[in-house]
Amino acid sequence: MIRKQDSLDYHAKDRPGKIMVNATKSCLTPRELRLAYLPGATFPSQEIARDPSAVFKYTARGNLVAAVTDGSAIPGLGDLGPLAAKPMQEGIAILFKRLADIDVYDLELSCEDIDGFVETVRMLEPTFGGINLKDIKAPRGLEIYDRLREAMEIPIFHENLYSTAVVAVAALINALELVEKDVGEARVVLCGAGTVGIGCARLLRRLGVAGENLLMYDVDGLVHPDREGLDDYQRKFAVSSPLTDLAMGLEGADVFVGASAGDVLDMEMIRSMNRYPIVFALATPQPEIGYNEARSARRDVIVASGLGQFPNAVMDVLSFPYIFRGALDVQSTSITEDMLLAAARALAELAREDVPEEVERAYGGQRFTFGPEYLLPKPIDPRIFVRESAAVAEQAIREGVARKPADKSAYQESLSVRIGTGREKMRELTMSARHKGVRVVFPEGCNDTLIRACSILMDEGIVEPILLGPEDGVRERIERLGLDMGGAKIIDTERSPDLEGYADEYFAMRQRRGVIRDSAMERLRQRDYFAAMMVHSGHADMMIAGLSTHFTQTLQTILEVIGPAPGISRISSHYLLLLPKEVVVMADCAVNINPDAEQLAEIALLAATMSRSLGVEPRVAMLSFSNFGSSEHEFATKVQHATEIVKERAPGLVVDGEMQLAIARDHDLRSGYFPFTDLKEDANVLIFPDLQSGNLAMQSLNYMAEALPIGPMFMGTRLPVHLVQYGATVEEVVNLTTVGIVELGAVHRLEGL
Repeated sequence: MIRKQDSLDYHAKDRPGKIMVNATKSCLTPRELRLAYLPGATFPSQEIARDPSAVFKYTARGNLVAAVTDGSAIPGLGDLGPLAAKPMQEGIAILFKRLADIDVYDLELSCEDIDGFVETVRMLEPTFGGINLKDIKAPRGLEIYDRLREAMEIPIFHENLYSTAVVAVAALINALELVEKDVGEARVVLCGAGTVGIGCARLLRRLGVAGENLLMYDVDGLVHPDREGLDDYQRKFAVSSPLTDLAMGLEGADVFVGASAGDVLDMEMIRSMNRYPIVFALATPQPEIGYNEARSARRDVIVASGLGQFPNAVMDVLSFPYIFRGALDVQSTSITEDMLLAAARALAELAREDVPEEVERAYGGQRFTFGPEYLLPKPIDPRIFVRESAAVAEQAIREGVARKPADKSAYQESLSVRIGTGREKMRELTMSARHKGVRVVFPEGCNDTLIRACSILMDEGIVEPILLGPEDGVRERIERLGLDMGGAKIIDTERSPDLEGYADEYFAMRQRRGVIRDSAMERLRQRDYFAAMMVHSGHADMMIAGLSTHFTQTLQTILEVIGPAPGISRISSHYLLLLPKEVVVMADCAVNINPDAEQLAEIALLAATMSRSLGVEPRVAMLSFSNFGSSEHEFATKVQHATEIVKERAPGLVVDGEMQLAIARDHDLRSGYFPFTDLKEDANVLIFPDLQSGNLAMQSLNYMAEALPIGPMFMGTRLPVHLVQYGATVEEVVNLTTVGIVELGAVHRLEGL
């Protein structure tokens, strides 16, 4: 659940809004500034004047899209005008960038005149590689779209018109395949005659649905030629038929596609349809009929929804970013309906292939195979970007609307490395952590940051939180923050019936370590100790602490109560570092001050295990100031010896060292000077030789680079427990808890040790 105040805070904090412009070239020195502007920019300007196509070589135009609206049809809000449309526009800009690496300028036009709107956008053609129209009320937006397509020689896309339609058609291709029905013979009922409905109708006709077999309905019934008040776009789909209302049209129909409003379809209507009916209830947030209700109507029905929590989610993010990516990369002059069908077919074909392991892992290990509940690939499937973009590009070349040819295999390879996995990894991990029923105890139950984080974790279905603290105090803070946390468990440790038992158990554990019974009780009154004993006793699955305590103080508690796992000499830690295009694991940056060679090897093996649990196949670099024996200093020889131990204990692991960080992360340096190394690709697991170097490197990345660190995550503990750094943000607590849950399976599965 997204709360109003959370959303307002998100949009307003730090720099207002959600987007900014970054330089893609170094512009630091006076010379670089002269290269970037005057006199440097005069030379590419001259080249472009001689050859206009050079604009794609020397400027960002080929990767720049304008998202244009007048704010007259903001989703769920209606006509609020161009200013109110800006948050939505910035949001779509983020989706373009995150999903397809496309830069977007949002343009909100205060223009009620269609001619003025069209002329304004048309004059911007030299600036942009493509135009994305969005949230313009019909039929005004449809006329603008058609006129711009005729007037401009860059890709024009109407997102509301076609983005959902492409995905719906992909799902329908597969559904018809499953029920063995021919598209040319299928009778389709389309409920909705607005922009989305018109887009679906256009693509359904293009797919092969016969004109007389496509019945379009709206609130006034069948769209037929004799009706008054139809606009020109609706009239193109008017059909003469005695089936004047929706219920009549559905009798014997093969397909229902909803693009209208909630609860217009009932179970009896579905029961009246032909054998093996296909029902796509795509209205949001309230579908024409609920997914489960539709499934209950009859056993042979295939159902899709516009809601992401159900199978066969028809979501527009599966289409528009990748359609634009393919069109831009071949410098297409337009986006044709056949290019849209190519995108739909690529999605449909992808759903018939084996699903990547990382996708199934992100959905809690659920197996996906082509069938009635898996008509579309999941949005996090990394293959969508490559396959759909390439299909669109190929079709543009095939139709002759592409200015730039592209070799299929080379283009797909360039796509596969363009986005990388870094920023998308957190989305995958969040999906993987959901609905596991993990009970996480948080000792600092009265901390506002922690309470906000727990609220988000509950909303995402990631944890069943246990908050420690005075019940009245915790509930008062929850209420003051305006949160609904009815599912959270609150334990007042002073009044807990488990307090005495925990103290007895702790005393038994530590009685020969200088602890007497009274001091055991005194420590158990401290919430960190109480939480650790909850995990020890099996009353909680994981502990997250440290938000308002000193790291070493709480670490001592963990060492006393939890301790290392059997066979592990020392607890250590790692960070998960999300870079713009990849994921890196860094260890040990938080716990061990100066590990010896044996301990360093253990840290490397643990980090490799945790890396695999997160879906990252490890390539380990043992870091030093020295490269492969260039120094005989004891600091370097320690890392040499640790590398030998790791190779001996885990012969299948890709690991090498000792080496400098630059060698570990720079392929050209590595292959040029050390071609013998076992590390053929850049290392993604970095093992630091001591705490000082690791901690400083971690903090440098955190405060001076485009990196999102998550951690520290403890490794080698007997039971799952992690510490956040004091002063951590809500986001940091959420991320650390999420990753900790994903790593749960690796706590008792220490591979290679």
